[in-house]
Amino acid sequence: MTLDLTFLGTGNAFAATRYWSSFLANGRYLFDAPPTLLAHLKKLGKDPGDIEVVFISHFHADHFFGLPFLFLEYAELAPRSKDLTIIGPPGIAKRVETVTELGYANVFRKRDRGYALHFIEAADGKTEEVAGCRWTSRLVPHVPDLESFAYRVECVEGSVAYSGDATMCQALAALADNADAFVCECSGWGSNNGPHLTPEDVLKLRAAVSPSTRFLLTHVNAGPPPKAITDAGIVVAEDLRTYAV
Repeated sequence: MTLDLTFLGTGNAFAATRYWSSFLANGRYLFDAPPTLLAHLKKLGKDPGDIEVVFISHFHADHFFGLPFLFLEYAELAPRSKDLTIIGPPGIAKRVETVTELGYANVFRKRDRGYALHFIEAADGKTEEVAGCRWTSRLVPHVPDLESFAYRVECVEGSVAYSGDATMCQALAALADNADAFVCECSGWGSNNGPHLTPEDVLKLRAAVSPSTRFLLTHVNAGPPPKAITDAGIVVAEDLRTYAV
């Protein structure tokens, strides 16, 4: 069995040649939900109704403002019956409901939406099971005013770790070690990426994590990566492409 990672976008908030970062694991587990989410699911022929769990890393707009469009799809064009679980930082339910109410007020006003919507708050070191997978969340540093989480998800097809948006910390290597894949952000190709990982950070993580773990970079900037990244066997993921792990 293989784990298929489909990248709906791979760019940071400012990347001129890439869409905002998000990926889908085996069509069921969605990691972050940018505004382009629904359009790219449809472009790739992915059924939005197959998504069972959404992992939100933090509350910046390029990471969760796509959820109202997903709910609108379920409400108006493609009714779903399977439960949907959304996992994210503390306050996830209120944040999602607020942005959805602002965008499409009718979506959450329907008495019976046809499916159960569950919200789970992530916490540092929290581990639970949902929809056929076991997930762990780790709190990672990003910006002072928001909590940001990295995740590891294990299912029958394999395991994937995801950094979310982060700066260098011990939690990332611990979460990624021995996973089949580590989807890691690297917001720019220079040595100063602000509240994000740099290529030097990624190379340090590569050295600290099991050699069998495949590294795929996302949330990247325009332009080619440093040669040291490709020489280390690290893949820079491309928009709208699926990678079998």
